Amino acid sequence: MRLLNQTKAGFLKGAALAAALLLGLAAPAAQAAEGGVAIPDARFQHDRMLGTFDRAALQRGFQVYKEVCAACHAAHLLSYRNLREIGLSEAEVTAIAAAYQIPDGPNDNGEMFERPGRPSDRFRRPFANDAAARAANNGALPPDFSVIVKARPGGGNYIHALLTGYEDPPPAGVTVMEGMHYNKYFPGHQIAMAPPLNSDGQVQYGDGTRATVDQMARDVTTFLAWASEPELETRRAMGIRIILFLIVMGGLTYAVKRKIWADVH
Repeated sequence: MRLLNQTKAGFLKGAALAAALLLGLAAPAAQAAEGGVAIPDARFQHDRMLGTFDRAALQRGFQVYKEVCAACHAAHLLSYRNLREIGLSEAEVTAIAAAYQIPDGPNDNGEMFERPGRPSDRFRRPFANDAAARAANNGALPPDFSVIVKARPGGGNYIHALLTGYEDPPPAGVTVMEGMHYNKYFPGHQIAMAPPLNSDGQVQYGDGTRATVDQMARDVTTFLAWASEPELETRRAMGIRIILFLIVMGGLTYAVKRKIWADVH
């Protein structure tokens, strides 16, 4: 009996651990920029226990990325066809891709050329190479946004805080170097990137949502979270199935054990 209780306890602990690992329930520890400024929890829907991505927010976030961020920041691990996963139609994806000129070649004459984009193409980079990117940004290299949410401590909460954490003028007693901007959530509080979202209504949403700075920051962070982890919903759904399978198998195993050993005293 003691062995049975130990086995049951071990099974329950294992199931709980599997749930946490498979569903990603462990909440990230609060991060803080240098100076002890804690990063607030933005309470994104997809960060909940069984949360999914808000398709409307994803589409608005892509619009913010395309109109505001894409001029400097690439997302080269994404292909235009991936946008079907955020609810855009095949025709919409084809039109978005065709709006870009994609380097291709060589042709029959050995020359490189540009052509309209196709859904199978990767997102076009804003600069030809890193040297060109640095030259256009006073020596700073804008990071690729493909996995930026997973690459930063604090994840989406940090990205949202960074986008909304600019202060101009800076707090009293703080001197900001030339060419830098004060951001209370950025480590060191001085960042080369100017505020990308600097006024309400900077983007005109087609669904009528009011484009405040906070709303645009939330939407583009949601889009970048999806770009960093597009398999999140599938992984969580698979995790639930596996946990249910383990529970059923555990119950069947226990029932079989009771049946086999019923006559043993």
